[in-house]
Amino acid sequence: MAQIIDGKAVSAAVKAEVAEETARLREEKGLKVGLAVVIVGNNPASRVYVNNKKKACEAVGFQSYEYALEESTTQEQLLDLVNVLNRDSRVNGILVQLPLPGHIDEKAIINAISPDKDVDAFHPINVGRIMIGDYSFLPCTPAGVMRLIESTGTDITGKQCVVIGRSNIVGKPQAMLLLQKNGTVTICHSKTKNLKEICLGADILVVAIGRANFITGDMIKEGAVVIDVGMNRLDNGKLCGDVEFESAEKRASFITPVPGGVGPMTIAMLMKNTLTAAKQQAGLE
Repeated sequence: MAQIIDGKAVSAAVKAEVAEETARLREEKGLKVGLAVVIVGNNPASRVYVNNKKKACEAVGFQSYEYALEESTTQEQLLDLVNVLNRDSRVNGILVQLPLPGHIDEKAIINAISPDKDVDAFHPINVGRIMIGDYSFLPCTPAGVMRLIESTGTDITGKQCVVIGRSNIVGKPQAMLLLQKNGTVTICHSKTKNLKEICLGADILVVAIGRANFITGDMIKEGAVVIDVGMNRLDNGKLCGDVEFESAEKRASFITPVPGGVGPMTIAMLMKNTLTAAKQQAGLE
């Protein structure tokens, strides 16, 4: 039976580290850390995320600046705000909550954020830096996954690592991070043939495909570390991941639950990125 990887506990440890360093740098260097969060429209899930980010900022000692814009906000108005935030010395990190309304080009907005304040690590410059292994910021979810794997004591070197999902936000950067830790990485997706066979070879399996209970226990190698990035809501209202937990738990050595696994890590790593940005902008790193 697998050991449960407690994302709440690991994320609390990350936030405690950030809070401690933030307090020290405020005391010793007068450093203040600020995160600007921009939300456009009234997407309920986005509102929950934004509120959680504000709470996390408060918990670690950051100043948070929220910009809640109407659904009808034009792309030009949003770009103008991003440019103002790029120049605002109080703001160390800028996060534009996705998804944006359909009339706004997400790529144009992401590209407008200063790479030095891009704490989501979505800007093409930061994506390129991740590819070559010379980065300041990591995308928050993949970075959180790496911290969870590390918490199990697993050495990634030489391990067969399978990532299911190829999104720019999780799958692709996740594969790069595992590769940089000397894992042997296979990326799978909806067109992959012999998926079960590939999964059964995985010492570390990271699933981010967005399909409820897609990976079942008979697809998991005995003793594998299983990280479930999925967050799906079933017809009965219950949350579940991309991995069918009950059958997977019987095969894995370590497994993340949903909820309470990867989810809490994303905001914790955002706090870590924002502190890094503040230190770099102050010439402390």
